[in-house]
Amino acid sequence: CTYEKTLILSMLSVFLLVACMGGKQENSVELTESGLNPQKFVTDVDGKKTGLYILRNKNNMEVCVTNFGGRIVSIMAPDRNGTMRDVVLGFDSIQDYIKYPSDYGASIGRYANRIAHGRFSLDGVTYQLPQNNYGHCLHGGPKGFQYVVYDVAHVDSSEIKLCYHAKDMEQGFPGNLDCSVTMKLTDDNSIDIRYEAQTDKPTIVNMTNHSYFNLDGDPNRNNSEYLLMVNASNYTPIDSTFMTTGEILPVEGTPMDFRQPTVLGEQLSKDSEQLKNGHGIDHNWVLDTKGDINQVCASLESLYSGIKLEVYTDEPGIQVYTGNILDGTQTGKKHITYNFRASVCLETQKYPDTPNKPQWPSCVLRPGEKYMSHTIFKFTVDK
Repeated sequence: CTYEKTLILSMLSVFLLVACMGGKQENSVELTESGLNPQKFVTDVDGKKTGLYILRNKNNMEVCVTNFGGRIVSIMAPDRNGTMRDVVLGFDSIQDYIKYPSDYGASIGRYANRIAHGRFSLDGVTYQLPQNNYGHCLHGGPKGFQYVVYDVAHVDSSEIKLCYHAKDMEQGFPGNLDCSVTMKLTDDNSIDIRYEAQTDKPTIVNMTNHSYFNLDGDPNRNNSEYLLMVNASNYTPIDSTFMTTGEILPVEGTPMDFRQPTVLGEQLSKDSEQLKNGHGIDHNWVLDTKGDINQVCASLESLYSGIKLEVYTDEPGIQVYTGNILDGTQTGKKHITYNFRASVCLETQKYPDTPNKPQWPSCVLRPGEKYMSHTIFKFTVDK
């Protein structure tokens, strides 16, 4: 992925994608179906061009992506009445993404989730990472992949491939890492996401997407009435700093039992040390799907809109986060305030702090190997 190629593709995409959008206008500029102005996503960050890229399928679904952080900015999905609703949180402009640090919709790396005390050892060498969350390293550090500009290697009407070269010791991680994120909007209303990476030195990799789903299509509503299912008999408990303890415990008899679709608010209201430690749910589940991409590993459903999201992955775990730190201080798209628990995140992944817990699935990547991870977000409707 080269800068020159990115610049050319960015310019072509703005012209071609804006030209094919219809209906909505703002100061003579065609808006996306979700109401975004593509011009507000064009700028320079660290000497690289950013833009907004629009994917569509035959069912008129629309997914808008920016290469700043590899972020999904909006997803227009049909509700039970056929009305298209934007089902993810985000901002209206690239300047807001820059001004207000967040993980909204981001392609997270080099290591998603937490690494204890920002420290790990690999092949006898100890590496110290930034400590940006209760003394731990969270989502690759204060300038993880969510704050970099990915190069656009390919884009068409339904697919985009984003690439990033992370330098050796960037944010403290060893190895020059060449990684890519490919997002494809398919005609069965799925967003198919594939991650790949290669390195020139032994390193660790764990990438994910951090979309904040509001399946009501109305961020004024919280997640308390959602039905959540997680196909997992066990989870990894955390301490008061959100760090996994190293245990794997059964969900049975706990508020973490979502083996059947369960009203989320009822579980969140229970008295539990784990819910107190996570300020709600901010936990990893050990998936019973065991890497089978053909099995649903989790689902989330809004009874209000009828929109249901099914998640498929070949990863061993999924982090469920219930928007516990949203506090009304951020205003997102369409000037809507994002209040407490206005969304749910479903982050497919290796388990948190895997580099320090060798008994868990390995996240080590060595020269000559290829990191590959596959996740599908499929939107259906329950009428």
